[in-house]
Amino acid sequence: MPVAAAAPLISSVQKLVLYETRARYFLVGSNPAETKYRVLKIDRTEPKDLVIIDDKHVYTQQEVRELLGRLDLGNRTKMGQKGSSGLSRAVSAFGIVGFVRFLEGYYIVLITKRRKMADIGGHAIYKIEDTNMIYIPNDSVRVSHPDEARYLRIFQNVDLSSNFYFSYSYDLSHSLQYNLTVLRMPLETLKTETTQTRQESFDIFEDEGLSTQGGNGVFGICSKPYEKYVWNAKLLEAVRTAVHRDWLLYIIHGFCGQSKLLIYGRPIYVTLIARRSSKFAGTRFLKRGSNCEGDVANEVETEQILYDASVMSFSAGSYSSYVQVRGSVPLYWSQDISTMMPKPPITLDQADPYAHVAALHFDQMLQRFGSPIIILNLVKEREKRKHERILSEELVAAVTYLNQFLPPEHAIIYIPWDMAKYTKSKLCNVLDRLNVIAESVVKKTGFFVNRPDSYCSILRPDEKWNELGGCVVSTGRLQTGVLRTNCVDCLDRTNTAQFMVGKCALAYQLYSLGLIDKPNLQFDTDAVRLFEELYEDHGDTLSLQYGGSQLVHRVKTYRKIAPWTQHSKDIMQTLSRYYSNAFSDADRQDSINLFLGVFKPAEGKQHLWELPTDFYLHHKNTLSLSQTRQSYTYWWTTGVLKHLPLPFDEVTSAENRRKLTVKKFHKYDEEIDIHNEFFRPYELSSFDETFCLAMTNSTRDFMPKNVGIDPSPFTVRKPDETGKSVLGNKNNREETVLQRKTAASAPPPPSEEAVSSSSEDDSGTDKEDEGAVSQRSTPVKVTDTGDNTKITENVVQSTKDVYGVNLSDIPSEDDLAIYARFVQLGQSQHKQDKGSQQFCSKHPLDKVINLIPISSFSQDNIYEVQPPRADRKSIEIFHAHIQAGRGNMQPLGKDDFLMYREYIRNRYM
Repeated sequence: MPVAAAAPLISSVQKLVLYETRARYFLVGSNPAETKYRVLKIDRTEPKDLVIIDDKHVYTQQEVRELLGRLDLGNRTKMGQKGSSGLSRAVSAFGIVGFVRFLEGYYIVLITKRRKMADIGGHAIYKIEDTNMIYIPNDSVRVSHPDEARYLRIFQNVDLSSNFYFSYSYDLSHSLQYNLTVLRMPLETLKTETTQTRQESFDIFEDEGLSTQGGNGVFGICSKPYEKYVWNAKLLEAVRTAVHRDWLLYIIHGFCGQSKLLIYGRPIYVTLIARRSSKFAGTRFLKRGSNCEGDVANEVETEQILYDASVMSFSAGSYSSYVQVRGSVPLYWSQDISTMMPKPPITLDQADPYAHVAALHFDQMLQRFGSPIIILNLVKEREKRKHERILSEELVAAVTYLNQFLPPEHAIIYIPWDMAKYTKSKLCNVLDRLNVIAESVVKKTGFFVNRPDSYCSILRPDEKWNELGGCVVSTGRLQTGVLRTNCVDCLDRTNTAQFMVGKCALAYQLYSLGLIDKPNLQFDTDAVRLFEELYEDHGDTLSLQYGGSQLVHRVKTYRKIAPWTQHSKDIMQTLSRYYSNAFSDADRQDSINLFLGVFKPAEGKQHLWELPTDFYLHHKNTLSLSQTRQSYTYWWTTGVLKHLPLPFDEVTSAENRRKLTVKKFHKYDEEIDIHNEFFRPYELSSFDETFCLAMTNSTRDFMPKNVGIDPSPFTVRKPDETGKSVLGNKNNREETVLQRKTAASAPPPPSEEAVSSSSEDDSGTDKEDEGAVSQRSTPVKVTDTGDNTKITENVVQSTKDVYGVNLSDIPSEDDLAIYARFVQLGQSQHKQDKGSQQFCSKHPLDKVINLIPISSFSQDNIYEVQPPRADRKSIEIFHAHIQAGRGNMQPLGKDDFLMYREYIRNRYM
């Protein structure tokens, strides 16, 4: 069955300007090239209702200017306007977070600053840096309420500038496997969806690209986001059906980091994306276990993406990903924090003999990931006083009950391992044992790669490669099933276990792309150090969000190579976590409940701060009885079992097709042209501000700087050989230089991302420029002159270390004379006699020898350069390279096969 040419749809609303009159707000959105515009009209005369009109028409730049000019002219004569203008520019923005109402009118939340954090196949992922919350109704109709300001403060306690991410063209709520699987849908399916969309759509712009474009037609695909990981779904609920989809920008919360792994100059991007669930979200001791719908606390889906950045296209490039999950034990349990104990006792709140909530939870996982579901339970099994073991016993009983109804080949796999016990043992290496578990897990689930096995893997197959699980398809491999890791908090132990599984999967991913000869990576290599730093930033960020402090135990702690000063830092992190849990978690929980729409303020309703508990908000079955009851034996969703081990969400079915928006465009249309989106040919670019040059780099940041060192990132280094040891020992480095974390590896460009939230506020612009400069340069702590001298001595290396020779200060006179004669000789050689040329004249001066410099360029100056002509063979090689980038490989000739066979014989036989 032929596969269609498909590409993700790119939102045409990426730049926004909010204009205001006394009666209306006009939100003008455009694409980056400012060739297509859309306009939203927001009514300001309604005190409590949200009235938004989207004409769904696409304007040109000239049409928008005329429209704004008419609005300005039509509002000038009205009374009460400030100044002479009837239409004033209120704020510039990059997206809409949503609309929210408390007890008065609606607010609009706009993204006013953004920063690029990662790039996946040319699709940019941005972090929200700042937002602006604007009250919509004007002062003449505003009905004040005394508690409005308090709700506003609680809502703004959710810091949107802290680890919230979005993308205009890449669906962050889904995995890379889902996104690329959708793009490879059969041609007939996409044609059907296109026809249905045309019949159901009333949008002028939607129908614009649906006409037959001959052979140049490309299907643009946009999938419905997975709402579990979308944090502004409730904020967009009021306008979702009223506006065009380009206005809807879905944000996720968690972590996003990207680093560049250079393999002999070949750029491989390693990306880590963590999606925190918006269901049953909250803080450490206030959210434990599961709610009545099977959503668990601290549920985070972590995906590591690896791709060759030298080829950007999703269709022609090489992409691989691996997904794993962490989350609280899916039972009804909690801990009472009123006792003010560091470890409050664990309590099972409800008896669940038929594992009802566990069944709902694992049903969700089977739909999203397929089978097998592997549980790695790291809680303690042997304790003097029964504490964590309560959870293990209940979880074992629940899994045993559920497995008796599943087919044996799709049963849930349960792996208990008391990590704390093995850590205390001097005879056992914790990471070695975790590595064995990781190997078995990755072999069962497999991983995703969008290309068939490389030829070198077929020639020299590795033993472990043939045992790999997952699903092998014609286009590559699919991950089926997932590892679900948990301890009590799902923080320290879980992060280390996930790192070891991720490290094992990374080796297989590199092997599948033909970058290493064996699927195995060792510690103390540049590649693993880079990956470990990514995972530490990932663990610190998730720990701060849920536990209130950074990680206490890290990978180095379990390797037992952490410096002695780490112990005191661990104590401080423990105290910080205890303080946060005891004093600030309740306020944070209220903010999360209000932001996610779990609690909605209303007149005559009890206020949020007056509730004794939020238990009833998160457990809906306590307020109303469910009309449908799930079966105790057939506990999975209908249709899930039929497609296992494949995930139900990724199979081609009528239900899944309804989640897609499919349209047909010309192949160079801006809505699907990722080359135009990434390179921005209409903008002035600077190499210094390019994201790919600013991100963490294995060669620059991890490889030793000495001459003669093996540049491979897979070579084991000694601890004192790493690139980061140039600044001296770790203690001095941490005291003098603030570490540049991977999460902030991309400095904010001072162009559009660094604009002030208001174009009229000069002070805001100045602050923004200062922030941009401070993040581009590494911040250094102010110390005395002696310390600075030491740092300079460590950073600056001698020419002997760098080049292998010592350069003298001043050349001798003999050397200067030799050099002068050499220059004169070179100038004489670059002359030619033009007396024998065909230009003959009767003038006697024409016979004089005319000397001109020889150059490959006809005109060689700063104003004009003509490149040399390429020969036919070079042009053929270049065209073959372009075709290979598009996926059209040239057939190999007899000479090519003989050369490759000779290379294999000399290299390996």
